[in-house]
Amino acid sequence: MKTLIAVPCMDMLHTQFASCLLGLKPEGEYEVTFGVSSLIYDTRNQLIVKAIEGGFDRMLWLDSDMAFEPGILQLLNEDLDNGYGIVSGLYFSRRAPLKPTVFKVCELHRLEGDKLDPVSESYLDYPRDSLFEIAACGFGCVMMDMAAVKQITDRYGRMLFMPVAGFGEDLSFCMRSRNAGVRIWCDSRVKLGHIGQRVFDEELYLKVRENGTD
Repeated sequence: MKTLIAVPCMDMLHTQFASCLLGLKPEGEYEVTFGVSSLIYDTRNQLIVKAIEGGFDRMLWLDSDMAFEPGILQLLNEDLDNGYGIVSGLYFSRRAPLKPTVFKVCELHRLEGDKLDPVSESYLDYPRDSLFEIAACGFGCVMMDMAAVKQITDRYGRMLFMPVAGFGEDLSFCMRSRNAGVRIWCDSRVKLGHIGQRVFDEELYLKVRENGTD
């Protein structure tokens, strides 16, 4: 099994992320590569082309502002072994209002005059510690089977992260994926923190939900 661990970033990494990355223990052949660009969608497109041309079997996206435990890689590999082609971990926005970065709705509504209205809805009451289908996700932690990616590129080509109609690059990818027949999942056992002025994680999210504050 050949895995590409892809990290879009600028010219610096959070020390906490670097420590977590070093703690991963990938099995089989793997490569860690950093994509440096001021345009995140361009970076993601370059990295996915590298995974395709490099003959990788799987690709793990990790953003450079993530904090995580070493065991996430084993859980995500198990999900792909069980036939799930694209699986996101669970993490949360680091700005108010605090929400999971997984979505139960992600679609374009066609308005009068052929205008397109992007509509998305976060999965607020997500299933705890289980695998569940989602409409879209952020790409802070996403494991992809390259066979699933090929199914998408066969329809859309390789520039899968080009933003469309008001959506960012991640949700645009997810829309293309679903349109190509590739479903997207979240494994809420795979928990990550979002590094900001503090680590935004599930513990904080549940506290916010319980107290009804941002």
